[in-house]
Amino acid sequence: MPLKSELSIDVGRKTTTQVPACCSARYNLALLAFFGFFVLYALRVNLSVALVDMVEPNTSVAKNTTSNVCPEHSSTRNVPRNTTGEKYPWDADTQGWILGSFFYGYIITQIPGGYLASKIGAKLLLGFGIFGTSVFTLLTPLAANLGVGYLIAVRALEGLGEGVTFPAMHSMWSSWAPPLERSKLLSISYAGAQLGTVVSLPLSGLICYYMNWVYVFYIFGALGVLWFIFWMWLVTDTPETHRSISHPEREYILSSLKDQLSTQKSVPWRPILESFPLWAIVVAQFSYNWTFYTLLTLLPTYMKEILRFDAQENGFLSALPYFGCWLCIILSGQIADYLREKQILSTVCVRKCFTLIGMIGPAVFLVAAGFIGCNYALAVAFVTISTTLGGFCTSGYSINHLDIAPSYAGILLGITNSFGTIPGMVGPVIAKNLTHNNTVEEWQTVFYIAASINLFGAIFFALFASGEVQDWAVSGYHLHRN
Repeated sequence: MPLKSELSIDVGRKTTTQVPACCSARYNLALLAFFGFFVLYALRVNLSVALVDMVEPNTSVAKNTTSNVCPEHSSTRNVPRNTTGEKYPWDADTQGWILGSFFYGYIITQIPGGYLASKIGAKLLLGFGIFGTSVFTLLTPLAANLGVGYLIAVRALEGLGEGVTFPAMHSMWSSWAPPLERSKLLSISYAGAQLGTVVSLPLSGLICYYMNWVYVFYIFGALGVLWFIFWMWLVTDTPETHRSISHPEREYILSSLKDQLSTQKSVPWRPILESFPLWAIVVAQFSYNWTFYTLLTLLPTYMKEILRFDAQENGFLSALPYFGCWLCIILSGQIADYLREKQILSTVCVRKCFTLIGMIGPAVFLVAAGFIGCNYALAVAFVTISTTLGGFCTSGYSINHLDIAPSYAGILLGITNSFGTIPGMVGPVIAKNLTHNNTVEEWQTVFYIAASINLFGAIFFALFASGEVQDWAVSGYHLHRN
C-alpha cells in the first residue's frame, strides 16, 4: 500500500499534494468495505456447500449420463460425517430453485439501490443491506424446517439485501475516492468478495463435517451482524461529516472531486441511457459474467462428467481460482493507479487495456479447456489462470462508472449489474440444453459460445469506453480529464 499520494488538480496545472495513505480515513473505509464484502460473499456461497448435507443422499443423485472418454479418477471415500443435521427430500429441480432464488431477488434491487443511495445515503443502504442479509441467513435453518417455499423466499430476500450493496458502495466512493486512487481503493474494497469465497468454501465444509450444517448459517450470519455494528459506528457518507478525518485529507479529497460532482437534484435518465460509454460497460459486464459463470459453475461439471474428476472433493482446489483472482485484483489496482499517476497511460487506456487482458485471457483458457484431453492437473491450472486473469477487469470496466459519472456511479452500477446478473440466470440453462449427451463436442460448443461473447464484449468496450466525466454528469458544462 502506498504511503503517499499525488493528485493533479485542474486542467493544465499540476499541483502535488502529499497526504498519508496509511491509517487515513479513506483507507480505513476501504478496509471496512473489504470485510463487508468478505462477509457478503460468505453469506452468498455458504448454502452451496451446506445444501449437500441438507439433502437426503438418494434425492441428490445426478441423472446425467456420464461420459466414458476418460477413466474414473476420483476415489469415493466413505468418511464418517456429522449426521445430526436435519435431512430434506429435495430433488435436483428443487435444489436448483433454491440456489437460483437468490438471483431473482438480487436483480430487482440493483437500479433502486443506486438511486436510493443518492437519496438516503450509501452508509445506511450498504449497512442495512448486509445486516438484512445476515438476519435472513440466521433464519435459514428455521425456514428450511418450515418448508422449501419458506427457504426459497428467505434466499430471495437475501438477494434483495445484497442487490443494493455494490451500487451503494460505488455511490459512497464517488464522495470518498480521489480520481488517481480509485483503482487502489475500489480494488481493496471489492477484493473482499473473492477472499470471502476463498475462506467460506472450505470453512463451510469443515463446519458441516465437524459440527452441523445449521452452524454454517449461524456463524456467518453472526459475523455479518458484528460487521454491521462497526460499520455504523465508524463510517460516514462523506469526508465533511467524518469525526476523525484530518484536515489535510479532507481538503485533499474535496479539492480532487470539486469539478467532477453534480449538484443537480434530478437524475438525468435520458442522457444516462443514451450514453455509449455506459453501454460499453453494460456489454463488457454482461460478457465477462457469462464467461465467469461458465468457468465457475459449468467447468466443474465438465471436469466431473467428462474428465471424471470431482474438484469439489478438495476444498483447496475449489477455492484456488478465487484466491488467484483476489491476488490479481489487489495487484492490478496498484498497477493501474501507478500508470495513471505517473501519466504513463491515460485513464481510458488503462481501463481498456486491463479489460482486454481480463476478458480475452479467460476466453482463451476457456476454449483451451475443451482440448486438454484427460489431463486433470491442466484442467485445474486452466480454471485458476483464467479466473485469475479475470481480476484485471476490476481495474478495467468494473470501476469505469466512477470515471464517467461520479455523482451517478451508484445508479450506473445498478444498471450494469442488472444486465450482469442475467448470465448467471440463463447461461447455465442454455449450457445444460446444449449438453444432453455429455459429449466432448457438445461441451466445446458451450466453451466456444462463452469465449465468443467475452471477445465481443472486450472489443465493444475497447471501441466505445471513455475515461472522462461526461457532460451530463456535472453541474453546468465542465469537462475534466484524468
